[in-house]
Amino acid sequence: MIGVLALQGDVREHLAALAAAGAPARPVRRPEELAEVAGLVIPGGESTTMSKLAVIFGLLEPLRERVRAGMPVYGTCAGMIMVADKILDGRDDQETIGGIDMIVRRNAFGRQNESFEAGIEVKGIDGGPVEGVFIRAPWVESVGAAAEVLATFDGHTVAVRQDHVLATSFHPELTGDHRVHALFVEMVRQSAQT
Repeated sequence: MIGVLALQGDVREHLAALAAAGAPARPVRRPEELAEVAGLVIPGGESTTMSKLAVIFGLLEPLRERVRAGMPVYGTCAGMIMVADKILDGRDDQETIGGIDMIVRRNAFGRQNESFEAGIEVKGIDGGPVEGVFIRAPWVESVGAAAEVLATFDGHTVAVRQDHVLATSFHPELTGDHRVHALFVEMVRQSAQT
């Protein structure tokens, strides 16, 4: 069972994409629901709101503990910001879960009206470019030695993996292409076998 953090953001779309990728999925809003899933998707939305709601719902520390313990996590857009160890241009009170040694710049690709779609070649995903939807998307300013860059766009890192944590700047759940979700489902399956 894979959870989708359901505090804010495009939860339904991720649930549908995971189902299309062959994985049972459910929303996660409480620590006891988090304890029942083998992996977690952190959706796009608004990262400062998500951070505040994670504290209010008592999920921030349990999320950090599960990530440190090796639970596979996939963050898209705001979710990428949530799994970053450091944020540029974040609010002073904004917290992250961490998990990827990277520095992320919020809203780096521009405002809402500058949203766009682009084909993205993602390392480890066959079949040609993945259609990436960028909505007020972050980019990765830098990664540490343990993090692997999986994709770039216009000279900026837009997909990263570090061990059991995956992150993309873009929203693959908003397209009919479920290959990134299939990659994450495989990460969860491999983790369950170890």
